[in-house]
Amino acid sequence: MADKTLCGIDVGSSKVACIVAKISEDEPMPRVLGFSSVPSRGVKKGQIVDIQQVTSVVEQAVEQCERMAGTKIQKAYVSVGGPHIESLNSQGVVAVSHPEVEISDGDLTRVIEAAKAISLSSTREIIEVAPREYIVDGQSGIKNPLGMSGVRLEVNTHIVTASVTNLRNMERCLSDLGIEIQGYVFSGLASSLSSLSETEKELGVALVDIGGGKIDIAVYIEGALSHSTSLSFGARHITNDIAVGLRISLDSAEKIKLHLSNLKHTPDKDKKSDDIDLTRLQLADDIKSVSYKTVVDGIIQPRLEEIYESVFKELDSNDLIPRIPSGIVLAGGGALTVSALEGAKRVVGLPARIAHPKHITGLIDEVTYPQFSSVVGLLLYGKDMDFEEQQLNLKDFDKIFRNLSVQGSVKKVRSLFKSFIP
Repeated sequence: MADKTLCGIDVGSSKVACIVAKISEDEPMPRVLGFSSVPSRGVKKGQIVDIQQVTSVVEQAVEQCERMAGTKIQKAYVSVGGPHIESLNSQGVVAVSHPEVEISDGDLTRVIEAAKAISLSSTREIIEVAPREYIVDGQSGIKNPLGMSGVRLEVNTHIVTASVTNLRNMERCLSDLGIEIQGYVFSGLASSLSSLSETEKELGVALVDIGGGKIDIAVYIEGALSHSTSLSFGARHITNDIAVGLRISLDSAEKIKLHLSNLKHTPDKDKKSDDIDLTRLQLADDIKSVSYKTVVDGIIQPRLEEIYESVFKELDSNDLIPRIPSGIVLAGGGALTVSALEGAKRVVGLPARIAHPKHITGLIDEVTYPQFSSVVGLLLYGKDMDFEEQQLNLKDFDKIFRNLSVQGSVKKVRSLFKSFIP
């Protein structure tokens, strides 16, 4: 396999991140060549509200990434999320085309297409079809039926759909920059690829990606994506609460929130004052210090509890809480909010940890943080797609020889010769 370049672009409510990596046979993991992250504009709750601003910001991120990687970006995988995301489970059934031989790639393609044959509004588009399990002649729980014998093939799938309007707007932004979209990937799915272990997926786990304006949730049960949704609020609400509570600007509130998140330890409880010195932040509002207890216990924690209660309600209403013993994994910039991890454990009542993107190599110092889980996941998604495409091409070539072993093939060859003999 010749070296290939992959690109992922994550257009979020608070930032636009772009990453470029090289994949080759020599290295099992994508090697990051370039990365950039710039503040976002024109996106609200994961949806484009100003196409000119989004195009400008994406162009800035792409240019910085191209400069760092030393390569031109022509194709990219793009993440999508927000309240326009909907999902459902579907089933497909087909008869195996050559039951006397084995189940082939063609059978898998046909059964997936059968599962995709659902009633869908013209305003929605399928962006992901994830097989949950295959059933061969009544035997369930099969992960990969390729090469097995059987007559009847069924599949249970999880289908993720998105708003056509939002997808077309995103396509317009990137086409103006000369970039072709190779595929849309649900942000929660992308984050899970870079953050979750195979053991967690098998046991059952929920990935909660807390972005600036939305929260994407992807639930894995028995190793397969089984539920996905997006909530229409995020970490930006915490910033708004701080701004209102302290009567300061949103910029100052964001700086204070980040400063509190970066503190190595909480103020000493034995001290009479729990004030945090803010002079080095040089805030425009001329605020010099703030009470740790007032901001964290009085403003941030109540909002975090509200967020986690909504997450719990979403999981509980779908009977998922007992099925995810691995707990929840927090991704996105909101996962770094002070006391976010403790709040998740307390409110949801499950184990929790903060995600750190993995399965990549190269220039990774800037990307191994929760807020970049999604953009790193785009690379891994692209790598999997590239591998599947190669496998299909190899099997298509091999099919010519494989078909010679089909029962009755001798008769076919004999009849072929007879057709040429008068």
